[in-house]
Amino acid sequence: MQIETVKTDKFTMDFFRFGSGKENLVILPGLSVQSVMLSADDIAEAYRALADDLTVYVFSRRNELPPVYSLWEMASDTADAICALNLGRVSVFGASQGGMIAMKLAIDRPELVKCLILGSSSAFVTPERYRFFEGLVCLAKDGNKTELCKMFAKAIYPQEIFSQIESLVPEAASLITDDDIYRFIILTESLRDVDLIGELNKIVCPALVLGSKDDKVLGEEASLQLRDQIKNSELFLYDGYGHAVYDLAPDYKTRMLSFLFSHLGE
Repeated sequence: MQIETVKTDKFTMDFFRFGSGKENLVILPGLSVQSVMLSADDIAEAYRALADDLTVYVFSRRNELPPVYSLWEMASDTADAICALNLGRVSVFGASQGGMIAMKLAIDRPELVKCLILGSSSAFVTPERYRFFEGLVCLAKDGNKTELCKMFAKAIYPQEIFSQIESLVPEAASLITDDDIYRFIILTESLRDVDLIGELNKIVCPALVLGSKDDKVLGEEASLQLRDQIKNSELFLYDGYGHAVYDLAPDYKTRMLSFLFSHLGE
């Protein structure tokens, strides 16, 4: 999968694309210790069910990260990238932090967003929930890459999945660079100030909220709140897949595609 770079007056941002459909779907991934660009082939394979009907663009965050980088800036950069690529009105799927960016994008630039899919996301990171992210930041700042990966994976995956991959954690951690750690800290610390509750009524496009009852990172209540406060929204909750339900549920992409098809003509 070829990694491309979009350039604006303020930043550059890496992305990759696949599919051949007339409609454009932008995917905004959640936090990861390493860039999702390294997993481009795997992501394209995972979303191959969408490739015949959509052209899919998967965006990273900007390359030139400032020491403090807010969710609001991430949304603004995403809007600039969409415009620089002349994508027009797009559907947007955001997972976890990517969903937060997607919501802010729909709030601030409604003319760019045709419909939203929000996976395992939240409009507000409570102090209790943020303690998990603080723990990740502490491990990252200490340079404890193995424990960082272990804590991250144990939180997002169900126990049975984590048990299957736990032995692979040290090898994965050995591939993490200092630049990966620097970026991860900045992107994670941005979650401290996320509060979109008062703006959710500004989202006017159709939205599909997909969550999991056993989400240990942001909680089931986060998805319920999105359903209740986004006017034109629908909710489906999985059970048994954890926060990373977007990677694990076998019908997840089919559910996405069904929702997109029902709104592409609007």
